[in-house]
Amino acid sequence: MRRLLSLIVPVFNEQEVLRHSYERMSEVMRQLDYDYEIIYVNDGSRDDTMRQLRAIASEDDRVRVRSFSRNFGHQLAVTAGMDIARGDALIIIDADLQDPPEVIEALVKAWNEGADIAYGKRAKREGETFMKKFTAFCYYRLLTAMSAYPIPLDTGDFRLIDRKVADVFLKMREHNRFLRGMSAWMGFNAVPVEYVRHERYAGKTKYTLKKMLKLAFDGITGFSYKPLSIATWLGGITCAVAALGLVALIVLACTCGVPPWLWAVAGVVLMQGVTMLLMGVQGAYMNRMYDELKGRPLYVIGEDINVSVEKE
Repeated sequence: MRRLLSLIVPVFNEQEVLRHSYERMSEVMRQLDYDYEIIYVNDGSRDDTMRQLRAIASEDDRVRVRSFSRNFGHQLAVTAGMDIARGDALIIIDADLQDPPEVIEALVKAWNEGADIAYGKRAKREGETFMKKFTAFCYYRLLTAMSAYPIPLDTGDFRLIDRKVADVFLKMREHNRFLRGMSAWMGFNAVPVEYVRHERYAGKTKYTLKKMLKLAFDGITGFSYKPLSIATWLGGITCAVAALGLVALIVLACTCGVPPWLWAVAGVVLMQGVTMLLMGVQGAYMNRMYDELKGRPLYVIGEDINVSVEKE
């Protein structure tokens, strides 16, 4: 029996690119010597995406569709695809064709050679502004420095994972998910596959600045406790500054008559700023714990197409 590959494609308002994306992905999957299924997860699209998915699924019985009742986010859309995937290996790719489907062959080759995880590593990013490239460069290096586990630089969610890796993912049901960090935490044999990231084929990016910042924050707070240790460092620095300020206050008060209350005000403002900063960091961790304690499902299904309940 030939092994099965599951291609997981999260989509959100992708009507301009969806049909062309499906054709390119299907062509690549047909050329591989494997059975395959394509799992689309509609993340609450408000355009013509779902109608197109219904049409594609009616034409191709290898296409399975899970549609959310509303937008739950990219990471949960990928998780929903994993929940119903039946493959011996799962491949995660976005529909916008920035990650070329043709690279899938190289990911599968790395898997056949023993990799548990084969992840796409961006050697070059086409069609992106200098600011986007610069912020991405800074973020990945900040995340690597802050994380307790080594997260590869310049990578996204475009990757292949073995079934045993997927089974571990399915046991990890936290709500604020960062899949790259979760992969790093597992510690499986991960192999990079370099490729050139292309410009988006059509439409606009769905990763707004707000969503990118949330993902970045989830990556740091989900896999590093270092922000909590900021209190120790800032406390020490604040004490040192306060001690120097006290000495300066005494000197200035004895020589040039600078009003002492100015220094008192500056000290109070500094302490309040540090306190508010640390309360914000602690609040972020408490918010994550609150999300988990509520015990709500990760997502709500609005519609399934070609999805067998017995397989879940």
